[in-house]
Amino acid sequence: MFQRILIANRGEIALRVIRACRELGVECVCVYSKADEGAPYLELADEAVCIGPGPARESYLDIPRIIAAAEITSADAIHPGYGFLAENAHFAEVCRDCNIEFIGPSPEAMARLGDKVSAKRIAREAKVPVFPGTDGAIDDLDEAAEVAKKIGYPVIIKASAGGGGRGMRICRNEHELRQNVSSARQEAESAFGNGAVYIEKFLESARHVEVQIIGDKHGNAVHLYERDCSVQRRHQKLVEEAPAPHVEPRRRDEVCKAAAKLIKKAEYSGAATVEFLMDDKQNFYMLEVNTRVQVEHPVSEMITGVDIVRTMILVASGEPIPFKQRDIKIRGHAIECRINAEDPDRNFAPFPGKITRFDPPGGPGVRMDTHCVAGYVVPPTYDSMIGKLIVHDDDRRSAITRMERALDELHIEPIKTTVGLHRRLMQNHAFIEGGVDIHFLERLLKK
Repeated sequence: MFQRILIANRGEIALRVIRACRELGVECVCVYSKADEGAPYLELADEAVCIGPGPARESYLDIPRIIAAAEITSADAIHPGYGFLAENAHFAEVCRDCNIEFIGPSPEAMARLGDKVSAKRIAREAKVPVFPGTDGAIDDLDEAAEVAKKIGYPVIIKASAGGGGRGMRICRNEHELRQNVSSARQEAESAFGNGAVYIEKFLESARHVEVQIIGDKHGNAVHLYERDCSVQRRHQKLVEEAPAPHVEPRRRDEVCKAAAKLIKKAEYSGAATVEFLMDDKQNFYMLEVNTRVQVEHPVSEMITGVDIVRTMILVASGEPIPFKQRDIKIRGHAIECRINAEDPDRNFAPFPGKITRFDPPGGPGVRMDTHCVAGYVVPPTYDSMIGKLIVHDDDRRSAITRMERALDELHIEPIKTTVGLHRRLMQNHAFIEGGVDIHFLERLLKK
């Protein structure tokens, strides 16, 4: 086991990793930027090191500064959390070159699955369903137009190296396809440093279903069942739940086994999420693989009893996964609401500022993952998520009721947050009945 882990992240996920380290008896070092100076969670670390000014490119994205912090504090491993450098294969390679264990996949496995074109190729080899489309990045527009004509419009242009909606364009005819490829390439190049794009069939109505997997260095891969993340805005998730509602047991088994098979094929170690779109007949197609721990990992923890972050650390240290697939059972239902410092009434504009009142909810089956307290100042520099409210109960209807109660107890003032929107969602008939797709929230917000 590691002696000391450096956490190359901030906020809620940094605190989550600190807690896992404490329970394993491992010392931890937190890096922080000037914008996060004085954040309460830093006091829980054994050591805290400032790595630069507020802008992420000068701190949390600065590889030399993070490696230097690890070396001067004698850290023998780095946990990247999510975001920032978590899916940067070059960073993982630099860690290895410096004899620091990267708590995640090898650079090779990350590169294989982090690139969507490569991931689709491996999925085909593993006989995992993928969307029809171009076999690789678009090199010839005429050839892409032929593929689109063959699979049928609408199609979607996607960035090979990224996600979050950047570099993504929906095209309903050949004119739109030819018009959008260039702009998609430019956006992808700007966002990810890689302008490669590809096309695939676009589903007008689909659910976002993803499978949580953990692999180890001994060739094992275990799934922790699936989550539904269909409630999203501009490809950014707002509500996640596990298990996915109204999925037939046979389909659940098929999609979970397919995800585990893909991870084994890629010789992957660590936490990963294989994302799928599922149509109204419950046919599923792989979207991409996230080669890191996901924001929404707590709902999978709640229904399986597995501590995903702690398990990541164990397998990174060389231990086999401490459980078998037969040990993993679904227990009840869990829902997560992302609490963002945003104003839903002003097109979700970020709302940084000082929190003067912060009352988190409690009681049976309620978990609040947050780094915020009264007096904390939400900086304008980073992602607007300030916490995650997670509930668990015996069944989905009970979990929705529990979430309503927890949201009523949660008070964050005076900044604007998404709490009110989540209350509205929990009372929405379509959501309660589990009849949502990836465009559900956009339709709701137009009303």
